Amino acid sequence: MPNRTVFFVSDGTGITAETFGNSILNQFTLKPRHVRRPFIDSVAKAAQVVQEINEAARTEGRRPIVFVTLVEREVLAVFQGGCDGMVLDLFGTFIAPLEAELQMTSNHRVGRFADVARSHEYGERIEAINFALAHDDGQSARNLESADVILVGVSRSGKTPTSLYLAMQHGIKAANYPLIPEDFERGELPRSLMPHKPKCFGLTIAADRLSEIRHERRPNSRYASLENCRYEVAAAESMMRREGIAWLSSTHKSIEEIATTILRDIRPDRLIY
Repeated sequence: MPNRTVFFVSDGTGITAETFGNSILNQFTLKPRHVRRPFIDSVAKAAQVVQEINEAARTEGRRPIVFVTLVEREVLAVFQGGCDGMVLDLFGTFIAPLEAELQMTSNHRVGRFADVARSHEYGERIEAINFALAHDDGQSARNLESADVILVGVSRSGKTPTSLYLAMQHGIKAANYPLIPEDFERGELPRSLMPHKPKCFGLTIAADRLSEIRHERRPNSRYASLENCRYEVAAAESMMRREGIAWLSSTHKSIEEIATTILRDIRPDRLIY
């Protein structure tokens, strides 16, 4: 059972509130029930959420934790005045001190993605997502010269989610290419990748974990057998080592950690926001 309920309330998507709130909550041994309430941009909507929070407090017998990212003071006041939860104003914590330090007033813009259609960075992300989808799982070798990175590794080692995360969060054009038994028999990278070897980055994974993942997709197959997984992982790591391709194991790393490592190695400029 959840320890308690945590609300993430925002006048935008709620992504900022939830990301920052979860980073804080991860410091504690909790299994909270998450409730996201985005686009709370009026007093009336705020009152409805406060009613929901107060009902949770009565039902559970403990205060819900409420992370809010709200710009309009009138909307924020609804939570600060009549809410039975523990309200943590993420914007207020930082904006007021920064206004004093910078000696300027923030623009108090509602929502994180205002004027997104005119944003160059947003256009880059859309283009990168289309690129990742078109070059997923070795579907196409066209335009690989446009790739920022080419992820290589055995099937189901985490290449697809990592390439999509890089595209969506950082506008990185990431292709991914599976290394298959035929490549190991030849003892070299696929020919289509050879001209782009400096852009390649490898992902590997523990054989037993790979076997578990593959069994979910193709149970009781040779593809998923532990013996085959051990062979493919060892052969892939040997190939990447021989070809001088940097690689890391995705076994105990989150997609965020993998992506950050890749960015650090191939596009350190993208670590500067």
